Amino acid sequence: MSSRVTASDSDTPSTAAPSLDPAVAARLKRNADGLVPAIAQQYDTGEVLMLGWMDDEALHRTLTTGRGTYWSRSRQEYWVKGGTSGHFQHVKSVALDCDADTILIKVDQVGAACHTGDRTCFDADVLLRQD
Repeated sequence: MSSRVTASDSDTPSTAAPSLDPAVAARLKRNADGLVPAIAQQYDTGEVLMLGWMDDEALHRTLTTGRGTYWSRSRQEYWVKGGTSGHFQHVKSVALDCDADTILIKVDQVGAACHTGDRTCFDADVLLRQD
């Protein structure tokens, strides 16, 4: 059984999926497409790994399965990090920022987090570094 959910399971991101705790859903501040940015961070080192997008259903799946699950804006489908690559995110904690418009997911990343094969999506194009 594949851990990946296809567009046939949902053609558009949902803004009121009944499976997400209504108290959490009420707090989320979504963009015009019903999405919230989700930052994945390595739980033990603090390394920022990637940015993905979540709707209510993706957040619910992440919370209940313990696997990073996101909404693909380009493919218009849900995807579980590692579903095809084997580079899974084992979720350690999930938190909302103070405005409830960004999600922080602390994970134990297995393998590369970036689709390019890099450990993180933020190490290839550093604009400023002051040591």
